[in-house]
Amino acid sequence: MYRIVSTEASKVPAITLGFWVIKIFATTLGEVGGNAVTLTLGLGYLIGTAIFATVLIAAVSAQIRAKRFQPFLYWAAITATTLAGTTLADLVDRSLGIGYLGGSLSLFTMVMATLGLWYWSLGSVSVETVTSPKVEAFYWATIM
Repeated sequence: MYRIVSTEASKVPAITLGFWVIKIFATTLGEVGGNAVTLTLGLGYLIGTAIFATVLIAAVSAQIRAKRFQPFLYWAAITATTLAGTTLADLVDRSLGIGYLGGSLSLFTMVMATLGLWYWSLGSVSVETVTSPKVEAFYWATIM
């Protein structure tokens, strides 16, 4: 295994109070927006997940292609993860019938597997190393 050493600037923001305030707003928007599409508009969890997964893929692809940290693009991608994540979690625990515990265990397993693969592939899971498309792909896969 090797360590990534980079002189490039990270493409993720510093973890500050402002970061957490914006993250809470993005998470709230994800919950409300996901429910608005799936429940209020009556599209259902599968269609809602497909819609937001499409938005997520577009936002994360644009973020990975960006040459430097762009706050608006980053937070758009974060918001897309909360929208897609909300509808996907609802689909898994409600429509597939595995409940909250089954859904939580499934998501936990996927996050741990992603972190393990990230570490095994690159030798670090530090956000300071998010400077290349490969590392950034692991970052976004873990967030999702």
